[in-house]
Amino acid sequence: MPGTYVPSDYFPVLVIILIAASVGLGALLVGPLVRPRRRYKQKLSAYESGNPPVGEARQKFSVKYYIVAMLFVVFDVEAVFLYPWAVAYDKLGIFGFIEMMLFIFILLVGYIYVWKKGAFEWE
Repeated sequence: MPGTYVPSDYFPVLVIILIAASVGLGALLVGPLVRPRRRYKQKLSAYESGNPPVGEARQKFSVKYYIVAMLFVVFDVEAVFLYPWAVAYDKLGIFGFIEMMLFIFILLVGYIYVWKKGAFEWE
């Protein structure tokens, strides 16, 4: 229809966005009015699983911790690539199968390399 520049199919999406924004803003505005305001030393201290805070707040973590975390992310993201391949497996044929076996082989070589370097050893 000429002259209509607002698509009417997106009106429900606009309503949901407005409702979500109003609930979020409402919670932020009403929260300070209804929450308790009792402050005491125990409440203001740092929480460590019920134990009193001990030591320096800025402690150093081992580099192994970060290496294991990065390896987890890398292998996890690469494992996600298997899902689209599994969905489209019948359409890809033998070429898709060979490509995925090559991908898995490269992952396996990387895993063995990291294992031999001792990245999975926890001290």
